[in-house]
Amino acid sequence: MGWHRFSGSLVGASMTLASLACSGDDPSTSSSSALGDAAITVGSFDFAESVVLAEVYSQALEAAGYDVVRAFALGPREFVGPALRNGLIELVPEYAGTAVDFVTLGAAEMSDEAETTHDQLVSALEGAEVTVLDAAPAENTNAFVVTNATSTEHELDELSDLAALAGELTFGGPPECVSRRLCLVGLNDVYDVRFGERLTLDAGGALTRQALRSGHVDVALMFSTDPAIGTDGLVELVDDRGWQPAENVTPLLRTEVVDRWGEEVTDVIDEVSSHLTSEAVRRLSADADGALGGPAVAAAADDWLRSEGLV
Repeated sequence: MGWHRFSGSLVGASMTLASLACSGDDPSTSSSSALGDAAITVGSFDFAESVVLAEVYSQALEAAGYDVVRAFALGPREFVGPALRNGLIELVPEYAGTAVDFVTLGAAEMSDEAETTHDQLVSALEGAEVTVLDAAPAENTNAFVVTNATSTEHELDELSDLAALAGELTFGGPPECVSRRLCLVGLNDVYDVRFGERLTLDAGGALTRQALRSGHVDVALMFSTDPAIGTDGLVELVDDRGWQPAENVTPLLRTEVVDRWGEEVTDVIDEVSSHLTSEAVRRLSADADGALGGPAVAAAADDWLRSEGLV
C-alpha cells in the first residue's frame, strides 16, 4: 500500500494564503500583510476542531466590537506557523506542546506540565512579534487509536504493545505525520514501533475514522478530544511512557494587534480560553460534526458562547 501522498489540503492552503498575500516583500509594511487594517485575521489548521475553535474566538471578538477576517483550514503547521510570523494571519488557536516542538525545530525538552510548556512557548517565540496568550484548561494531544476489535484481537492497550507486531499493521495519518517527533518519528524513537505499511489520510477526520472502521488501517492518528473515541467503537492506546507533551489550547496573537488595541483585545481572548475545557472542546467538535466551516461550525460556536455567557 505504501505511503500515499495526499495534497488536496496543501493546494487549498496555498490558494488561500495567496489570496491573503498579493504583493510586496516586507510583510510588515506591504499589502502582503494582514496587519495595519481595522480587522483581526483569524486562522486555523486544516482539521475540524481547529476550525471550530477559531470560529469561537472570532465570534467572541465580533461580539466585543472587533471586525474579523476568517482564514480557516489553511493547512498543517508548516503553512500556518509562517503565515502567523509573516503577518498573513494575526490570531491562531495553537496547541502548546506541538507549537514548542515546531518553533524550536525539535530542540526543546518536552514536558507534560502545562505551565512549563507555556513558558517554553513564550521563550521560543521571543523576538518573533507574536504574543503567547493564556492557555486554556482544554488539552488535546495526539491519540493513537484502534478499534475495539483490533484491541481485543491483538491485546493492544498501550503504545508499548505495538512494538512486537507493528510490522504486520497498517498505520493511517496526515502527510506531515511521517516527519513529526510527536507522531511516527517519536513512535519509532520512543516505542520502537515501525509499521509495515502507511496510508496517508486526513488529520483525524472522517476519512481517518472510516479507514479504521473499514479495516484499511489498523492504527490511526486522531486527537484525544475526538468525541468518537470511547463512544464509537474506537480505543485510544495509552501513552505509557509519557511521550506526548502538554497540549493546552493556547492562542497566539500578533504583537501589533496587542499594541493597537491593548488589554481590551487580549482580555476578550483570555476570557474565552478560561472557559474552554477538554469536555467543552469535545462538545464543540461533536456539534460542528466534522465540518471545516459553514453553518454547523458557526452554530456550534454561537451555542457554546451563549451557554457560557460570553456573548
